[in-house]
Amino acid sequence: MNIDQVKAQLKQNPKKWLVTGVAGFIGSNLLEVLLDLGQTVTGLDNFSTGKQENLDGVEQIACPDKWQNFTFLKKDIVNLPDCMEACTGVDYVLHQAALGSVPRSIDDPLTTNSSNIDGFVNMLVAARDNSVKRFVYAASSSTYGDHPDLPKVEDKIGRPLSPYAVTKYVNELYADVFATTYGTESIGLRYFNVFGKRQDPEGAYAAVIPKWIDILLQGNQPVINGDGETSRDYCYIDNTVQANILAAVTDNPEAVNKVYNVAFGEKTTLNELLDMIKSGLSAHKPEIAKIKPVYGPFRQGDVRHSLADISRAEELLQYSPQYNVKTGMQATIDWYMKNIIIKA
Repeated sequence: MNIDQVKAQLKQNPKKWLVTGVAGFIGSNLLEVLLDLGQTVTGLDNFSTGKQENLDGVEQIACPDKWQNFTFLKKDIVNLPDCMEACTGVDYVLHQAALGSVPRSIDDPLTTNSSNIDGFVNMLVAARDNSVKRFVYAASSSTYGDHPDLPKVEDKIGRPLSPYAVTKYVNELYADVFATTYGTESIGLRYFNVFGKRQDPEGAYAAVIPKWIDILLQGNQPVINGDGETSRDYCYIDNTVQANILAAVTDNPEAVNKVYNVAFGEKTTLNELLDMIKSGLSAHKPEIAKIKPVYGPFRQGDVRHSLADISRAEELLQYSPQYNVKTGMQATIDWYMKNIIIKA
């Protein structure tokens, strides 16, 4: 079934979902869509990186009767009892909770390991013991490491280049072992540079798109790591939400217990990305068009180029991304102008 058919089916036959990391960027967008579909959602977050304002933003959008279908647990995935409580009675788990960021993992590998591996195993155990139907988890394109081939194909990976990449690869190994040992159904989604509304522009480990938007709106010069020809496959948040829902409810037996690239399938250099952001923002503030970037050193642990082959997800999950980087960027800028600038 395609995403429209799946959504129609869910509206007729609501399920109970658990979204971990629900106060984060991706988690809050999943919550928004699931509530709009009339689903019952439990959300878990310890606010280490998630924010209450993301939940408040969803509440403002959701109609009151649908918001009543949401239960929030301020809990931590590193505590097994918290995971067990959250998984009680749940049909589908969308596991987004993790400490992201390659630089963060280099600075603090112990905390990254605790959240991303210990917490992940806790969630798998809780899903198994509560007979959850499907465990969908956020994997990462960082798993491809130093493998040179482009586009990236799921079965060809290289050596991880950061502690973060190691943890996300270990997630895939644990999910596979739980499938073969305990019969736990899981699907891993290797995200490629997800961006969109409610992505945090602040902090030392902020993603490049919201960070650059914020810097440019303040009239400052953004820093490009390297020569600007590093490229990525940027994926708008709505595409990512689609992949999560399709993975959770697919009835295709060949689709289960696999990992999938979640991207658009188009690469964009940092120079092109900055030009795109400047063009969108200058429609609101013309002076931004004149701002020039500052070029700094390459960032440790980064791969030079990344581009996804999304044919497996298209074939087995019926994934069909609707937003390319340009249309997604315009939607993102529109959201930031409305929610950041007007309220400032």
